[in-house]
Amino acid sequence: MSAKRHRSKKYYRFRMENFMSKELHYNNPIVLQRADPYVYRHTDGYYYFTGSVPAYDCIELRRAKTIAELADAETFVVWRKHESGEMSQHIWAPELHYLDGKWYLYFAASKVDDIWRLRPYVLECLGQDPLHDEWVERGMMQPAEGDNKTFIDFSLDATVFEANGKRYMCWAEKTGGQFAASNLYLAEMESPVKLKTAQFMLTTPDYDWERVDFWVNEGPAVIKNNGKIYLTFSASATGACYCMGLMEADEDADLLDRNSWKKSRYPVCCTNEEKKIFGPGHNSFTVAEDGETPLCIYHARPYEEITGDPLYDPNRHAMVMKVKFDEEGRPVFDFDNV
Repeated sequence: MSAKRHRSKKYYRFRMENFMSKELHYNNPIVLQRADPYVYRHTDGYYYFTGSVPAYDCIELRRAKTIAELADAETFVVWRKHESGEMSQHIWAPELHYLDGKWYLYFAASKVDDIWRLRPYVLECLGQDPLHDEWVERGMMQPAEGDNKTFIDFSLDATVFEANGKRYMCWAEKTGGQFAASNLYLAEMESPVKLKTAQFMLTTPDYDWERVDFWVNEGPAVIKNNGKIYLTFSASATGACYCMGLMEADEDADLLDRNSWKKSRYPVCCTNEEKKIFGPGHNSFTVAEDGETPLCIYHARPYEEITGDPLYDPNRHAMVMKVKFDEEGRPVFDFDNV
């Protein structure tokens, strides 16, 4: 065994011991084998967690009073894929949102006979307990009236946020086939299941770090600070090259105007070989138990070499990073933040 591999296994064992300790250790796994992690802290004081399961065949939810307790929280399967037709393959990147007094799950899915036909779908909970109450299918997310360009091709990773009294959806979509660029689009929402405006292209892969193996912008997430909206996104293929970029705009600006946004020239979070954090990305944001400290929940692998297709390597673990802000108010994603 090489010294490098020996160190890697030793470090990985240390990371797993931290996971088993039931205490929160930043930049260590909080939930194993859950990619695209989404954590929401509700008004009931609980943290709700969901993410892509390795089999991509269902949507799970769990909740806990603390971030660390999510590791051992009971898991509830609230929905399973169909056997055929729509929503029968690649159940990806669910997000749990509480909108207008109801729970909604947004996720992407395809068909067993057309596995890359990804589209965004919506589930609605009929009660106030998302773990136990019934969920019903609301179908595919609906574009605005007269919009014949949105959700007609490979679409996934929808997130929802509010700004200046309006609610928006941001998602990734390719046009022109499987190997076209994945761009991020933004639109105002009319309701939890329908858009109000036509799609606006927020960002396309412009730089070399967004174009490794595939041209990708995906996995948007929003955090606010000092009157600014900061939107993180993930770029490139899903191996060690996966990384995070940043868009920013004034909160009271016209968010559907490209001139309102500024894009980071370089990634704001990427692989750290020394700490054995490979391909960090597809994050969400929440706050610590104090209700103030911002946290970034992201996935990463503890190793670089992957056998086969990275999409089917199960060891993208949900991890947590403390977010700090620089002198200009921008979020700083530093693995040394503790």
